Order: sequence, then structure tokens, then C-alpha cells
Amino acid sequence: MSDYVRGLRALVGRELLEVPTVAVAVQDDAGALLLVRHAEGGDWTTPGGMVEPFETPADAAVRETWEETGLAVELTHVAGVFGGPLQGATYANGDRIAWVSTLFGARAVTGTPRPDGVETLECRYVTRDEAARLRLKPHMPAVLAAAWRTGARAHFDAPTWRPPG
Repeated sequence: MSDYVRGLRALVGRELLEVPTVAVAVQDDAGALLLVRHAEGGDWTTPGGMVEPFETPADAAVRETWEETGLAVELTHVAGVFGGPLQGATYANGDRIAWVSTLFGARAVTGTPRPDGVETLECRYVTRDEAARLRLKPHMPAVLAAAWRTGARAHFDAPTWRPPG
């Protein structure tokens, strides 16, 4: 937990916080995606995390990937923007969080994938078939579909809100 979130939690307790986050779809030359298994819950997801105050989403994406996997990455494009009911969780300690996430495509520049042992327990490149057999976080099917989409615009959920009348 960052000092920023720790300070907010001191004020709001376990109440729902909505935060900006990033996710990073690192692809190898064969098109496999790098996934990490998180310590909280053991589910698989993309590297990523919260954008700190005054940090750009791109810097957060590079930093989070480095921290969680030991890879320095080059961001290549925005693959999608995600929010809504599947973009949230309740941590083991009862803290509730929701997020709006920017998914960046990326390629590894240096490093060898390795978990940090704190946030991530494992990391490895997976194919579509392998990903389908993993226990994924609930929001991951849409993220993976956007990550593997080629030649298309960035994903976003179509709006459902309409002005009254």
C-alpha cells in the first residue's frame, strides 16, 4: 500500500476508493502475453497497479511492470480503457477498491521475468490456450481480448448512459 492510499484509508477506513490504474500487456515475439500471479488471492493478471498522484499513466505502467516482473518495457500503444462492475475488489483486510484502468501494449527491452515475491508470486508468458486454463481475476477476459486484438482501435465499453428525456 502506498503512503498516499494509507493516508486516504486513515480518513475513510475500509470504504470504497476509486483509483486510476494501469495494466500492461507485454507480448513476446511469438505473441504470448506476460501474466503475473498476485499474492493477494493467487489469481493471474497483467502487470500493473495504481497511478500515484502526479505520475503519468505511462510512467506508472513502466514502473509497475519493473517492480512486479523485473522487466524494463517500451510501451507501444493504448490497447483499452476499462471500468465498471468487474473493475473492483475487496482485499482480505476488508478494504474496498474500484479502478479505471488504461491497458498499454508493450514489449520487453531488458530483464528476465521474475516475481517480486511481495505482490507477485509467479510471472510467465502464456498463450491464449494457456490463459484459458488459469484462474484469472474477473476482469481479465476483456483485458486479454483487448491485448490480443490486432489492427483495431483501443477497446472501451460502449456508453449506456443517456441524457434524460
